Amino acid sequence: MTTLPGLPGLPELPGLPDGLMAAFHAYESALMSDDVAELDRLFAPGPTTMRGDANGLLVGHDTISSFRSGRGGAPQRTLVDVHVQVVDPDHALIVAITELARGGRGQQTQLWARTGDGWKVTAAHVAVPTPALDSRIWRVVGDPLLPPTGSGTLDGESLAVKDLYAVSGQRRGAGNPAWLAAAPVETADAAAVSLLRAAGAAVRGLARTDEFAYSLAGTNAHSGTPPNPKAPHRISGGSTSGSASAVSLGHASIGLGTDTGGSIRIPAAYQGLFGIRTTHGLVNVRGLLPLAPSFDTVGWLTRTPELLARVGDVLLPESTGGDRTIVTVPALTALAQPDVAAAIAAWLPEGRKVESWDLGDLAAWTEAFRVVQAHEAWASHGAWLTGQLDTLGADVRGRFELAAAITDDEAEAARATAEVARDRIRALVGSNILALPAAPSVAPLLGADLQPVREATLKLTCLAGLGGLPAVTIPLTTVDGLPCGVCLVGGPGRDKDLLVLAGALSKTKAVA
Repeated sequence: MTTLPGLPGLPELPGLPDGLMAAFHAYESALMSDDVAELDRLFAPGPTTMRGDANGLLVGHDTISSFRSGRGGAPQRTLVDVHVQVVDPDHALIVAITELARGGRGQQTQLWARTGDGWKVTAAHVAVPTPALDSRIWRVVGDPLLPPTGSGTLDGESLAVKDLYAVSGQRRGAGNPAWLAAAPVETADAAAVSLLRAAGAAVRGLARTDEFAYSLAGTNAHSGTPPNPKAPHRISGGSTSGSASAVSLGHASIGLGTDTGGSIRIPAAYQGLFGIRTTHGLVNVRGLLPLAPSFDTVGWLTRTPELLARVGDVLLPESTGGDRTIVTVPALTALAQPDVAAAIAAWLPEGRKVESWDLGDLAAWTEAFRVVQAHEAWASHGAWLTGQLDTLGADVRGRFELAAAITDDEAEAARATAEVARDRIRALVGSNILALPAAPSVAPLLGADLQPVREATLKLTCLAGLGGLPAVTIPLTTVDGLPCGVCLVGGPGRDKDLLVLAGALSKTKAVA
C-alpha cells in the first residue's frame, strides 16, 4: 500500500499505475467545482457502477448521475491523506481522508479500473461526520425532550411528535418558520400527548411536518425532505414525514401524527411502517393545530403491529364490532401501479370476497374532498396567511392560493357531495373490512414531479377521509424490494378490530 500526501497535482509515483493519480485528482477537482459532466466521465458507464453513503446505495451510472445533478454540489473539503492499494495493473483501491470546511473529517473509498477510455471509478462509498441533529427529521430533540408522567403499557417507548401537537414548554412550528417565530410557548400537552406520556412514553422530540400538514410528500421547502432508509433517495411521504422517518430510523418507537387526506397512510406505505388513521372524532384533538376539521384525525406509526395496538389501548375505546371478512374491489386495486397491485395480490389472504363497486362518482368524490379540505384549510389559516403567502414553499402556497379562491357556494356544493359520498362509502364497506392500496405507487424519487402522484393518491385515500373511517396500513414489499402498503378500512369505531386483524395477518402473511 502506498500513502500519499493529500495534495492535488501529485506526480505519478513509482509503483502506481500510470494515470491513476491524475484521474483521482481530476475527480477531486470536478467534485469541488460541481462539474457534473466531468464526474460522469470519471465514473464507469453501465448498470453495475455503485455509489453509497449514509442515505443508501445508488446502483447504475445513470442513477448516480441523476443524483449528482440534483444535489447542488458536494460539501467543500480538503484532502488530508490518500492511501492507495494496487490490486493489479488495471485495478486499484483508493481511500482518501478528508477534512470538511464545515468541520469534522470524512472518508471516501473508491475502486478504480483502467478501461479503454482511461481510469474510471466502478464503486465508491462516502462517509461524513454524523450531524448532532438531523434537522430534516427533527425541529427539537432531547434525550428525552420530556419524560413520561406515569407508568403503564408504554413504559420504555419514545414519541416522535408531529410539530402540530401542543407539547408543554415548546412552541408549535407547523413546518413553517414564520409561524414558529410568532407561536407562543405551550403550557400544556395536547390530549393525545398527555395520554401517551401518562402511559409511560417519553417525548423524544418534535418532528418535522409539511407546512400546516397540507401535503402528502414530506418535501418541506424550509427543512428539506426527511430520509427514507428503506427506499434511499426517495421521498419520505407526508405530511407526517419527520415522525415516520424517526421511527423508521430507530430514533423513536412511536410516531405521533395526523391523517387528513393520507398523512399517516402514505409515509407508512413509502417507508415500510405500520400506521393507523383513526375514526374521525374518536380520539380527542384538543391541542392539535387543525387543517380541515371535517377530515382531521389523530394517527400514529410504529415498526411493529404489536406496538401499534398498544398505543391503541391507550388512545382508543373498545371496538363497535363487526365481520372480519376482507373485501377487495378490483377497480380500486387497479388504481395502483402494477408492482404495488402485484404485492397486494400476493399478500391477500384466502377466503376474501371480491366485490364490484360502482365507482362512477369517484372523480366527483375526490374533487369534493379537495374543495372541502381547501375551504376549511383557508378558514383555519387564511387570516394568518393573508399577506404572508410568500412564507410558504411553492407547493403548499399553490394549494392555499387555490383555497383562498373557493367561494362559500362552491364549498357548500362540495360539502353536499361529500355527505352523499360519506353515506355511500359507509354502506359499501358495511360490516366488512376493505383492503385497498395504501398508496398507488412506491415512494417517488427525489426531484420527481409530485402533482400527478398527489392526484392519483387522493383517489384512494379520500375514501376513508370522506367516510370518516379508520384505516390501518400494513407494510409490504414489491418484487423490486421497495416498500409499499395495503390498507385495511373498516366501519366507524372499528379501529381496534383493524389493529387486531393487522397483528394476526402479519403473523401469517409476509410483510415488509
